[in-house]
Amino acid sequence: MTTTSRPWTPPNGSDITVLPTGRWWDAVRASAAVGEHALRLLGPESGAVIQDRHGPLYWLVRPGTAEGWDVRDVRVLGTGAGAASFIGVPPVHRTSRAGTYWRVPVGPGRYLTDAALLRGALVRAAGAECGTGGVARR
Repeated sequence: MTTTSRPWTPPNGSDITVLPTGRWWDAVRASAAVGEHALRLLGPESGAVIQDRHGPLYWLVRPGTAEGWDVRDVRVLGTGAGAASFIGVPPVHRTSRAGTYWRVPVGPGRYLTDAALLRGALVRAAGAECGTGGVARR
């Protein structure tokens, strides 16, 4: 389930804007392999997704809803991480693979991803891509 209200909109400029996590959303970063698998599992239930030019995918979730996750090849970027985190956000119109872009664009009915659904998809994806289950081993 994605949320529809958008207290924030992506930048309209021509370049990436570096924005802090924790204010409008937290970002959940997944490696390319785990992220691609999770995106397939989520299907239309995914909210907006940013893909970095180097492969990782970033989902936007409500601040604080992904704190304490321990999923392989996944990192939560938000205010609960103990230090400020920032991500590069592409302009709203950048939806093709030219650098960092909106893999799943922000739009009507597509903004934040439900954190519980995302975590379930990421655990399953990490288990499939990394083996031995999706929860990180310490």
